[in-house]
Amino acid sequence: MKVVVAIDSFKGSLSSIEVAESVKKGITKVFLDADVNIVPLADGGEGTIEAITLNDKNKYIYVNSVDACKRNINSYYAIIDDTAIIEVATTAGLVLVRDNLDALNASSYGVGLQIKDALNKGIRKFIVGLGGSATNDGGMGMLETLGYVFYDNDDNVLEGKANNLAKIAKIGNKNVIPSLKEATFTIASDVKSPLCGLNGATYVYGKQKGLLDDDLNTIDKGMLNYADKTAKLVKKDYKNVEGAGAAGGLGFAFLAYTNAIIKSGIDLILSFTNFKEIIKDADYVITGEGKLDKQTIMGKAPVGVAKIAKENNKKVLLFAGGISDELDNYNNYGFDAYFPIVRGITTLDKALDKNIASTNITKTVEQVFRVIKLEKGM
Repeated sequence: MKVVVAIDSFKGSLSSIEVAESVKKGITKVFLDADVNIVPLADGGEGTIEAITLNDKNKYIYVNSVDACKRNINSYYAIIDDTAIIEVATTAGLVLVRDNLDALNASSYGVGLQIKDALNKGIRKFIVGLGGSATNDGGMGMLETLGYVFYDNDDNVLEGKANNLAKIAKIGNKNVIPSLKEATFTIASDVKSPLCGLNGATYVYGKQKGLLDDDLNTIDKGMLNYADKTAKLVKKDYKNVEGAGAAGGLGFAFLAYTNAIIKSGIDLILSFTNFKEIIKDADYVITGEGKLDKQTIMGKAPVGVAKIAKENNKKVLLFAGGISDELDNYNNYGFDAYFPIVRGITTLDKALDKNIASTNITKTVEQVFRVIKLEKGM
């Protein structure tokens, strides 16, 4: 039996490879000689670097940076040939600041530090995964690092954060790093939200980053002000472009201030892994993520995997930490069957514990493959 495991990380718990290894363990408890091929997976969020480099840490570049709370951290990006692979989650990631969620003051400054480091190394091509951010600053912090200056009505310099979006009166570009103009950016993101409005960055994603209901209208108006001031500077309005709202507006910042294009994160990553060829003779394709819900079917990694697998007539099984009741049937999106791994009433902290999550995955997969073995008459 040949099984291809292309499963996303269980956010806040296990990486893509850790989940896949737990799946493999469950399969091989039943089929001892199973050929299990692990394909690291991401859709622009956590694990993007791991997926694109196939977990080759020789390609990692470690740098001193800051997280979304501006606390010093040792972060990393990767270089493949002449291209830097940057993952927003390694600096401005939600997982890094769960102990101190503060979207009003959170900054994407650390993302800019990584870009700056790569530019200084002579890199001019970038792939940037936008998922998993803790920020809602429209990319102000990143742009601040790269030399853009934001002023209020009294010519005071503003720090890049959501609380200052409404205060922006003008934007200066005289100090921008010259090499930024030579760089091209391919943005990996499956978020289609515009920058502003009810479907924009703030209203859709702000609360999971710590914004309160009372903050949403104020910050969204600030984002609109930021977009308008940006349009005056760059002579083009990007606020309604699909993906501008990704990563709290980082998508907008890349589109408006750099030479950037946005591509489907999962499509981009699967093209790097030669996924179609890998599944050619597979009996089963296994995918999944931490939670199966409405966001999954809006183009996240498991749906991308299932789409290609079904185009190649493969059976697709999905395993998730939890499954939302937002939809009655997720089978319509390419999953032949889907399974939650949580085995009983528990707390979120326990469910996210790495050892518990890994064990739950292995045990659930084992039982599913015992049914498969029965069906095969083995």
